[in-house]
Amino acid sequence: MEDDLTKPIALMNDFIKVDHFNFFYGEKQAIHEISMDIPERQITALIGPSGCGKSTLLRNLNRMNDLINGVHHSGDIRIAGTSLYDPKVEVISLRKRVGMVFQKYNPFAKSIYENVIFSLRVAGRSRRKELDETVERALQSAALWDEVKDRLHESAFGLSGGQQQRLCIARAIANQPEILLMDEPCAALDPLATLKIEELILTLKKQFTIVIVTHNMMQATRCSDRTAFLYMGRLIEYGETMQIFERPKETQTEAYISGRFS
Repeated sequence: MEDDLTKPIALMNDFIKVDHFNFFYGEKQAIHEISMDIPERQITALIGPSGCGKSTLLRNLNRMNDLINGVHHSGDIRIAGTSLYDPKVEVISLRKRVGMVFQKYNPFAKSIYENVIFSLRVAGRSRRKELDETVERALQSAALWDEVKDRLHESAFGLSGGQQQRLCIARAIANQPEILLMDEPCAALDPLATLKIEELILTLKKQFTIVIVTHNMMQATRCSDRTAFLYMGRLIEYGETMQIFERPKETQTEAYISGRFS
């Protein structure tokens, strides 16, 4: 009989489940009846024109939109079967499980070392050995360790733009979340830095479930396993990335990816 410890880990195809989800900024409805299953340890790209609801949907996956006055929702979002809106779910705990990287790299005015361990400091963790190990692990995972290991206590602002974004990724994964949200992480970067981030994203899916918002359709084809096309707050089509880009089922999807969208 096969030892359970030697069996491959069974990954969930509906690790994140968006279920008839509607979202409102006051009276304005930004998301309409979206339902989709996001698989575990894959990269899911959200594409669509500006204002279509991509970032709004992304920010609902860790309830960041709760910080805005007057928002409300209907439907549900579940992670591994648990509703994000269950009264027992603490938002702070949720955001430890769901890391986030923003469009514009935003390191703190601190050293490289202190940027990485910021969340640990906030949580009151101060054992030097743990902090040192976290810094090395997170920077290794973000493909930045070899470039900065001799300057950990220098300002993060001394890094290039691409390095600063990888530092922000290291900061986001330092607490070992299960999910990593990325809101156009390469939008402010040059092509070479973008290539490094894309290579990094492909490596990180071995550890994390990744959801990425991108305007760059070529980036979606290079990086993602699945792609969702949104328009005016509605999910038009969702499926495997190659199917979406090579054999779209919806005329709106075909028009958008071929550049004929109006």
